[in-house]
Amino acid sequence: MPTFVLPDKCDGCKGGEKTACMYICPNDLMILDPETMLAYNQEPDACWECYSCVKICPQGAIEARPYADFAPMGGTSIPMRSGGDIMWTIQFRNGNIQRFKFPIRTTEEGTIKPYEGKADDPGDINDEKLFNMTEWPMPKNVINKKVEVKNPDYTEVWKNPAV
Repeated sequence: MPTFVLPDKCDGCKGGEKTACMYICPNDLMILDPETMLAYNQEPDACWECYSCVKICPQGAIEARPYADFAPMGGTSIPMRSGGDIMWTIQFRNGNIQRFKFPIRTTEEGTIKPYEGKADDPGDINDEKLFNMTEWPMPKNVINKKVEVKNPDYTEVWKNPAV
């Protein structure tokens, strides 16, 4: 089931240009309604149910029905994100509640430097070397080595042993 936004909890990330759910959605489905300043899923049928928006929402305003393999119909799955981990609260349809805590395995926002160590000069666009290569490495083994064939007239026909 696709994600849905609870309008009474959503604050539109306090009127920012881009909400957290808009930023994180891999399919660009979450948008901000300019009149109500609330986020919503513009195309629920295209939702991958990846839970990215559910995990990142600072207000806990986005929900999704949990996957049936761990919380069958009638259960809930609520992630609570902190700085270093995510606490999942799973309530099964029989009322049992279990909590699981997992570390966040991503880097802090804004700390990745994808072009660190790359020269400012873009170089030749037709050059096939990677940006950190100054020259092509030479192969360790000779590729075009002459091979002697002992019996050039010999051919072997493969027969299926099962037949």
